[in-house]
Amino acid sequence: MFGIRRPLRRALSLGLPTAWGALAITYKLSCPLARQDGLLARIVTSAVFFAVGTGLILHMRQALVRELKQARRVAGAAQSVVLRPPPPRVDGLSVAAAQLSADRGASVGGDLYEVIATEHGVRVVMGDVRGHGLPALGTVAALLGSFREAAHDEHDLGRVLRRLERALERHLRERARDTPDATVAEEFVTVLVLEIREDGELHVLNCGHPWPYLLSGTSVRALARADPLPPLGPFPLPVDLSPMPCGQLLQGESVVLFTDGAEDARDTRGRFFSLSGTLEKAVRDLPVTAQQILRAVLTALLRHAAAGPTDDVAVLVLQNGRLPAPTSGARGTARPATPHPQPTTHR
Repeated sequence: MFGIRRPLRRALSLGLPTAWGALAITYKLSCPLARQDGLLARIVTSAVFFAVGTGLILHMRQALVRELKQARRVAGAAQSVVLRPPPPRVDGLSVAAAQLSADRGASVGGDLYEVIATEHGVRVVMGDVRGHGLPALGTVAALLGSFREAAHDEHDLGRVLRRLERALERHLRERARDTPDATVAEEFVTVLVLEIREDGELHVLNCGHPWPYLLSGTSVRALARADPLPPLGPFPLPVDLSPMPCGQLLQGESVVLFTDGAEDARDTRGRFFSLSGTLEKAVRDLPVTAQQILRAVLTALLRHAAAGPTDDVAVLVLQNGRLPAPTSGARGTARPATPHPQPTTHR
C-alpha cells in the first residue's frame, strides 16, 4: 500500500507544476488574445500568469507543510523512545512528569529525566542539555542510555555520575569527528542525580542544576543550598564525588525536580515565574497527589508566560506513598535536621 502511495505522491509533486507550466506556455503560444497588445489582452494575460504562479506557490507550500509534518512526527517518535514517560508508580513512589517546549512547533528538546527502581534505591536523573534539535536529542540519548545502565550497575552514586561524564565525553568526541562544529567544544549539560533509599534517605549529586524543592505538609523549601558542582562538559569532575545527604523523604512528602526554564519563564512585564509560590498554593489544601502538584505548576506556568516559555521546561514530581516501617518504640513526628555540608566544588 505504502509502496504504491509514495510513487504516486512523487508523480503528483512533479506533474502538477509541469501541468501548470505547460498551461501557461500553451496559452502564450496558441491563444490569439495573448498576442494582442490591447489593454484587455494584457489584463487577461496577467491574470492567467498570476493564476499559474499562485497555483505553483500553493502547491509548493502544501508540499513543504507535508514534509514538515512528517519530520515532526519522526522527531516526536524518536524523542518518545529516548525520553520515555515514567510509570505512575515506582517502588512505592508516585511519579508525575511533563515537558514543555519553548518552540510550539518543536518536538525535540534538550531536557532529560528518568526514574529507575534499583537494588540501591530509586535513582533519578534530571538534566538540561545546552541547545535544541537533533544534536541535543543525541546528547540526551547518550546520557539516558548511560544512566539506565549505571543506575543498576554502580553501588555508589558518585560512580553513576562519573559514568555520565564519560558518556558525554565519548558522544562529543564522536560528534566532533563526524560533523566538525565549533559549538561542540562549548557543549555542556546540567545534571542532578538523586537517590531515594528504602528508608526515605535522600542523597544528591548536583552539577550546575537548580536544586529541587521539598514539599512537607504545607511548607516548601529548597532541598539544599550548597553550591553545586560545575556542569558536565567544560570541566572534569573532582576526584571526590561524595553524595550530599539531604535528610529524609517521609510518607506523604514530595520532591519536585525541574529545569531552569521553569523559574526563568517571564510574563509580559518581565517578571519571573515563582515556582516556590506556586507550590505553596498547590499544597495549601491537603492531601494533594503528585499529579495535582504537576497540574498546578503547568497551569500556573502557562498562565504566567502567556506567550509561551522562552526555554524548554521539564518538571518531575516524586511523592512518597510508602507505608512507614513498623518500629518497636514510639517515633516522633519531627523531621530530622538536614545537614549543611560544605560546597562540594573544592578540589
